[in-house]
Amino acid sequence: MGIISWIVLGLLAGAIAKVLLPGRDPGGLIGTTAIGIAGAFLGGWLSAKFLHKPIAKHFFDAPTWGAAIVGSLVLLVAYRILFGNSRD
Repeated sequence: MGIISWIVLGLLAGAIAKVLLPGRDPGGLIGTTAIGIAGAFLGGWLSAKFLHKPIAKHFFDAPTWGAAIVGSLVLLVAYRILFGNSRD
């Protein structure tokens, strides 16, 4: 997959992570989408590095999507813990 595919995957993974973990985020929509993109890259890298799961060459690979969504969830939870609900 190319860089554009990872960005699109990250946007979609961030949206799915937001649906799975509702609530107000400190960064709003822009922060959540950035976290989704970073989570996709992080999840893909961690699954390739530590789980010995090679990154698929095609866009519709379930383990790649799962790693991207889990990476987005982890970063979203960490972001909420570090920065709290600063929008109150």
